[in-house]
Amino acid sequence: MRYGRAVRRTELVAQTKQLIAEGERLQKQPGIAALRTWLKLSDELLSSAWGSMDRYHLAWLGVGRVEAVRGRPMTADEESAYVRGVAEQKTAALRMSLRAVEEQHMPFLGEDREERAGG
Repeated sequence: MRYGRAVRRTELVAQTKQLIAEGERLQKQPGIAALRTWLKLSDELLSSAWGSMDRYHLAWLGVGRVEAVRGRPMTADEESAYVRGVAEQKTAALRMSLRAVEEQHMPFLGEDREERAGG
């Protein structure tokens, strides 16, 4: 999904569900490289649908922050816990986005207006 291109609601729903499934997988099988890729893709999708978030909102969410480990590499257990925590938070944001589109039928950026009007 990109700005300027009409997007079908079904396409946004499918992409969001796919990212939710990957977030759930990351919580079960954490990996830092997979997390980075997933965060990039989920950020792009959410930004495409709802616009970019300002610094206030990003700070409020606290997604991806590491408070306990500063100035040293994480242990394997710390890294797994970090990946699980970030994946849990971002998956919750994706679920809220899905609920807004699928259940509440909220309009989103770049939406294909004909699909919305036609159902």
